[in-house]
Amino acid sequence: MPAASTDLSARLIFPTKEIVEEYYLPIIYTACRTCYSEQVPEQIWDKAVSRQVADEKQQNLVRKVMESGHGSTIEHVNFTFAISGVTRTLSHQLVRHRAGTAFDQQSQRYVSFKKRDNYTVPESITKGELPDDLAGRFQQAIDDNLELYGQLLQAEVPAEDARFIFPNAMQTNLIMTVNLRQLIHMSGLRLCTMAQWEIRQLFKQIRHEIFRVSPFFGSFLAPKCVALGYCDEMGNRDEHCRIRPHRDNVMAVWEAYRGGRLSETDGPVVAETSPFRPRPRRVPLPVTGDDVVPERPVAVASESAGDADRV
Repeated sequence: MPAASTDLSARLIFPTKEIVEEYYLPIIYTACRTCYSEQVPEQIWDKAVSRQVADEKQQNLVRKVMESGHGSTIEHVNFTFAISGVTRTLSHQLVRHRAGTAFDQQSQRYVSFKKRDNYTVPESITKGELPDDLAGRFQQAIDDNLELYGQLLQAEVPAEDARFIFPNAMQTNLIMTVNLRQLIHMSGLRLCTMAQWEIRQLFKQIRHEIFRVSPFFGSFLAPKCVALGYCDEMGNRDEHCRIRPHRDNVMAVWEAYRGGRLSETDGPVVAETSPFRPRPRRVPLPVTGDDVVPERPVAVASESAGDADRV
């Protein structure tokens, strides 16, 4: 029988929880502190790894530096995963991540597969109510391909040529090593609800593995909209995913505010000193008789005023 989609596995094989707890935070803290300190890195490291600087203080600095976008500081630590039971459909997506990653993958050229059930059928087929026995025909087509693969091998066709019959459903195994900066970036893309279902499952397991050794580092693995504060996926303009509002709607609200069509009800959202606040416009009072009343400012911005200082 083919494997279920839940059979994929991602296990963190290095570092151990003990190594992460003892060394990974001090390494990143030392990198961060070196940028802003007159102390030599060795002094910073000794204080961090001996916990003369408490973990909470180290985490606060690391969090602030990461949130500021200073990503090079978290490239100093790596995680190695053993990944198995994923399809070639997934691996083609995964290996597109290049900077900060290293992959080694099971070869279809040098491995002559003797098993005939090492493929995955999506749940949309196995659990869907498809007409005309499409689910059975799907599985039969793959089984026929794998049977033909075996016959080609028996006819002494090289495995590197017989593999041409394989479908994308074929499973593969990988070793992936990735630094923390790239892992956060990959997770931001692959945990997004718009990502393909299988790679989302993989990164949910990866996130779980990181949480197992460090809840602090694991907390940074989230869909990209969480860090951005908005969704930038074109396919979510209808906001069927409600994790964060879509960028188009955020900007529409912002433009309405800048145009003076929205008011702040619970105190200023934008600081009074901010150059992005709407500018008050001067509105002339009605004139009675020969009296001329000078204009007075009102705290309502017009669209033109909002446009005037738009950056």
